[in-house]
Amino acid sequence: MISKKMLHTATRLPVALALATAMVAAPSITAPSHSIVHAQGPASVADLAEGLMSAVVNISTAQKVADRGTRRNLPVPQVPEGSPFQEFFDDLFPRGEGENNNRGGSPRTRSSLGSGFVLDAEGIIITNNHVIADADEITVNFSDGSKLDAELVGTDPKTDIAVLRVKPEKPLNAVSFGDSDKARIGDWVMAIGNPFGLGGTVTLGIVSAVGRDISSGPYDNFIQTDASINRGNSGGPLFNMDGDVVGINTAIISPSGGSIGIGFSIPANLATKVVNQLVEFGETRRGWLGVQIQTVTDEIAESLGLEKASGALVSGVVKDGPAEKSGVLSGDIILEFDGKTVSEMRDLPIIVADTAVEKEVDVLVLRKGEKKTIGVTLGRLEDGEKKLASLSTGEAQEQELKTKSILGMQLSELTDKVREEGKISKDLNGLLINEVDGGSAAQDKGIQKGEIIVQIGQEPVNSLADAEKQLADLREQGRKNALLMVASPTGDIRFVVVGIE
Repeated sequence: MISKKMLHTATRLPVALALATAMVAAPSITAPSHSIVHAQGPASVADLAEGLMSAVVNISTAQKVADRGTRRNLPVPQVPEGSPFQEFFDDLFPRGEGENNNRGGSPRTRSSLGSGFVLDAEGIIITNNHVIADADEITVNFSDGSKLDAELVGTDPKTDIAVLRVKPEKPLNAVSFGDSDKARIGDWVMAIGNPFGLGGTVTLGIVSAVGRDISSGPYDNFIQTDASINRGNSGGPLFNMDGDVVGINTAIISPSGGSIGIGFSIPANLATKVVNQLVEFGETRRGWLGVQIQTVTDEIAESLGLEKASGALVSGVVKDGPAEKSGVLSGDIILEFDGKTVSEMRDLPIIVADTAVEKEVDVLVLRKGEKKTIGVTLGRLEDGEKKLASLSTGEAQEQELKTKSILGMQLSELTDKVREEGKISKDLNGLLINEVDGGSAAQDKGIQKGEIIVQIGQEPVNSLADAEKQLADLREQGRKNALLMVASPTGDIRFVVVGIE
C-alpha cells in the first residue's frame, strides 16, 4: 500500500474583510422551475458510527524473522541510572542475552497493524491480504478491548482480500456487504479503521470516482474516495449511509505520508464473490478463457477498418486452452463475452474471472471484418496459470540464411534446421526476422531480431512470396498501415501496426 502524509492548514480571511463581505447584499435570484433541489450532507453520522464501531476490528500480526545482527556489532550506549530514556534504549539494544550479544543471527519478531470487519457473527473476519501476508500469528482486537487469535481461511493476492476465522464465546456484531454498483460519484461514505494504530477512528467523505484502474492488479475496479484513509486503515470497511459495506479500503496515493484525499476501496460486489469462494473452498475459482490480449489502438482499428477502437484483441491463444479448443484465433477482436459488452481490453479479464468455471458462454468476435459467435466452455484460471508456468522457454539464435528486405526487416523462411538451432516451436509458422533496419518503422515499433512474423493483414505468411503478395493487396486496397502478428520463438504473440508507405 502506498502511504504518505501531508498536513494542510485552512486559510482564513482577515476579520475586517470577512465582515465587509458579509455586509454586501446578495442579489435576488429566482430559481428556474426545472431546477433540482440538492440534498444537504448529513448533519451527523454519530448514530450510524455508534452502531457500526463494534463490528470493525483491529488486526495485529507477528512474524518471526532472522536478525542479521549488524546492530549488535555496535557498542551498547550507556544511560544514567533512572534515565527516562532507559526504556527506549532497552528496546533498541535488548539485554539479558549474555556477554555474546554481538553474535547476531537470533530470530526476532516483527509486527504490523491493520483493520478488518466482522462479516459473520460466528467469527468470519475480512481484511486485506497485505495486512496478514507472511504472518506467523494473527490477533483480532475488538472495540471492547477483547482479543481473539485468528486462523487464516484463505487469501487472494490478485484482489488483496483475506478471510480470517475466530472462535468467539458469543455471537459477534456483524455487518454485511451492500451493492457497490449503486455507489454514485458524490454519495456520502464513511470509513472506520485503525489509522497509525490509534484504534477505532471514523472519517467521512464522498465517492470521488468509480471503476478506477491504478495498475495494481488484473481486476482493478476501485471505488475512489476522499474519506481519510491512512496507514492502518487497510482492510477496514467503507460504509454507505445505510450502514452497508460498499468497499474494503486497500490503498492510498500520497506523496508525503498520509491521506491527501485519494483513497481506494475494493468494490463490495467484487469482494463478495471472492470471499464466498475463500470461505467455501479456501481458494479462488475463477473462469479462464486461455488467451493473451492487447489493447485495440486507433492504429489497429484503422488497419482493420473499424470505426472506433473497442474490444480486446487476441494476441495469442494458449495451446489446448478453452479458447483454442473452441476455435478462437489470434487476431480475433472480442466484442462481447457471455452477453456483456467488452468496451476496452481491461473489461475482459474482469468479466471472464467473474464467470463460473465450466460454464458454456457465447463469445462474439470480429474476424476479418465479419462478426462471428463462438461457444466456449471455460476452464479454471488457477489451473491455467499452472499450465502456463510449465511451458518451456527458449531463445532464438542468429541464422545465416538467404533473406529479403520487407518493411525494413531482413526476413527469411523457417526450415527444420532453423527451428532446431533457434529453438523455435514446431507449432509456429511464419518468417524469421534476421535483422531490423535502423530508423525503420519496424524498429520504432519495437520489433526485434529473432522474432517471427506470423501474419500480415490477418493473413498467414509462410513464405517470402506470401508476404510480398499480402503487402501488394493491402496497397491496392488503399491501406497505409499493415497489421503484423509478431511472435517470440516460444509463441508469445503481439500485434504491431507498421506503415507500408
